[in-house]
Amino acid sequence: MRKLSMAELGRKSVEEFKGSAKFPIIVVLENIRSAYNVGSVFRTCDAFLIEAIYIIGYSAKPPHKEIKKTALGAEETVLWKHFKTAKEAIEELKSEKYKVYAVEQAENSYKLHAASFRQNEKIAVIFGNEVTGVEQSTIDSCDGCIEIPQLGMKHSLNIATAAGVVLWELIRSKIAPAVKGRTEH
Repeated sequence: MRKLSMAELGRKSVEEFKGSAKFPIIVVLENIRSAYNVGSVFRTCDAFLIEAIYIIGYSAKPPHKEIKKTALGAEETVLWKHFKTAKEAIEELKSEKYKVYAVEQAENSYKLHAASFRQNEKIAVIFGNEVTGVEQSTIDSCDGCIEIPQLGMKHSLNIATAAGVVLWELIRSKIAPAVKGRTEH
């Protein structure tokens, strides 16, 4: 086994990334306190070819020094849009035929590993504030909640970690053509 060099990774240029087909998933960040978390989500969305990020309320938005530090340039590649309220973002998403899910521990939530979505279904996932989570009024406007099962004493994950877990699970069954040529173990 040998670690791959940067040249062997097949990195896309900014232009190639922007021209690439994206997964029909939009990440919504509702009142995220940490600009570092926002930047980390940009980086994850770039890695997984996510369609866009909707930034809500007081969440930091580019250009921002702390976003730039953790996004490592992904703030230049991933499309994003700012909304004052989650209500405005959800209205736009629903008008564009997205199913909208809060990522939250809630009654009747869909367990992430058991949730199933149609192949080309347009999905938006809302991640909430690091302390208070997704606002109840936002949950009330969603089509449902997706919950990451947690087994330990702590029942919360950092927003950037939660985004990575959820986005990977949403696209993992769809990526085989995108990683052609890589050896699977």
